[in-house]
Amino acid sequence: MTLKECYTAMGGDYDEVMGRLRSEKLVQKFVLKFLNDGSYQLLLDSLAAGDRDEAFRAAHTIKGVCANLAFNTLLASSEELTEALREGKPPQPGEEELVARVKTDYERTRQAIQAYQEGAGG
Repeated sequence: MTLKECYTAMGGDYDEVMGRLRSEKLVQKFVLKFLNDGSYQLLLDSLAAGDRDEAFRAAHTIKGVCANLAFNTLLASSEELTEALREGKPPQPGEEELVARVKTDYERTRQAIQAYQEGAGG
């Protein structure tokens, strides 16, 4: 799998990230680092503990990384979740479905990156 195919599989925008970072090697470096970022686990743990402030920070971090790397599908859902968790907002109707969407989008992104990593020789 090529990096461009990885972006297609995850619902990202390869041309956008290449326009921003200008080097496939640099894009690859940051894409692969995404797998080791702890923000997603922090989001899940914070939600389970009912810590909406920490969950907001984790969702906001995921959103920022996705914006920088043009992971557009995960960007859209994490952006919605960030707004739902923004300080002072109580749990909203439909928030559970939004969390489920972020989980699905994250898993799609993770799987695409892992497939790319395996195909690129690790």
